[in-house]
Amino acid sequence: MTLAALALTRTVKERALELGFDRVAVGAAAPPPHGEAFERWLDAGYAGDMEYLHRGRAERLDPGRLLPGWRSVVAVALNYARRDDDPAWRGVARYARGRDYHGVIRPRLEALKEVLRAAAGPDVRSRASVDTSAVLERGLAAAAGLGWMGKNTNLIAPGLGSYFFIGIVLTTARLAPDSPLPDRCGTCTACLDACPTGAFVGPYMLDARRCISYLTIEHRGDIDPSLHRAIGGWIFGCDVCQEVCPWNRHAPPTHDAELLGGTPPGAPEVLAALTDGDFRERFRGSALKRARREGLARNARIVLANSAARNAYISVTGTGLAELSTARRASSMADDKMKQNNKDAESGEPVQLDKEQQGGQQNRPQQQPGQQQGGQQNRPHPQQQPGQQQAGQQHEGGQKR
Repeated sequence: MTLAALALTRTVKERALELGFDRVAVGAAAPPPHGEAFERWLDAGYAGDMEYLHRGRAERLDPGRLLPGWRSVVAVALNYARRDDDPAWRGVARYARGRDYHGVIRPRLEALKEVLRAAAGPDVRSRASVDTSAVLERGLAAAAGLGWMGKNTNLIAPGLGSYFFIGIVLTTARLAPDSPLPDRCGTCTACLDACPTGAFVGPYMLDARRCISYLTIEHRGDIDPSLHRAIGGWIFGCDVCQEVCPWNRHAPPTHDAELLGGTPPGAPEVLAALTDGDFRERFRGSALKRARREGLARNARIVLANSAARNAYISVTGTGLAELSTARRASSMADDKMKQNNKDAESGEPVQLDKEQQGGQQNRPQQQPGQQQGGQQNRPHPQQQPGQQQAGQQHEGGQKR
């Protein structure tokens, strides 16, 4: 690697951190890892109704179709973790509890493109993506060393966890690549075991058709009644498989002013009765608009029915146990069983579980990392495509998205 490439890489990384990104990594031009696994995932029907993942198939497998002559990729992470338990946001995935991240990340990626052009010359071409292009963002980010692919298909970064957005810049500039990180999930299956709907076919393999994030955001029309109860109180998205992950136990909360704030969606009773005009006004600039008014109203009706059933159960049995969400029950169990391994997670060592915990993995076929849905942002559910992904989020599929 030339001194010029090393100097340019250092400049780009320094500028990325100055722009507010929490992590940055660089990869060399190469097809995204696990491309064949992605194709098998699509062919198996696990993408559900996300037809856009099929339409951009060739581009996702070959970034050179989007930017001919690309030599490097810059992958950045923007932390969105929150530690507040504001009841006004109950049932909304953490990534959507603020301004639509597309509007936050896109300008910063454009600034990185300018850095590349100014430092490497006007002939340098770059293309930015934040769930808005046919790019396997998580795969490219993993290859660059931003994190490793967790069994729940989210990217995990030491010291950051998985609560972060991913941004990608493909460029024709030659940069010094970083090394990929090893998979540090070990024998842990907390995320797989905690999924309320059993959406994981196996490690690294998600059936979006059963994923609460997909169902409440991407899916149009009615939701299979057999899944209603498992949806619990989720109005938009789902964080269960991230909440139970040991690597998120000490994830630092975001302090990015542009991501904080936002207007809570309102009570389910309100969402179920929103007019089109009310919806547009309430969710302008929010990721929640991705679900559309009909989708949020549908989700709200399911949550109201689940709440009524729970209250009836409590009334009859005299117990409040039913008030515990699936996520919190699973998280509590995982915490109890994994206390002895906390230091492992903090020190970067693979998490080792006891035989009882490993039991949840025995009947799952072993899959290879990368067999997740499309290119979504760092969440197991799909996010969006240009002019499409839910408010954003990310995907590759999505903005997720």
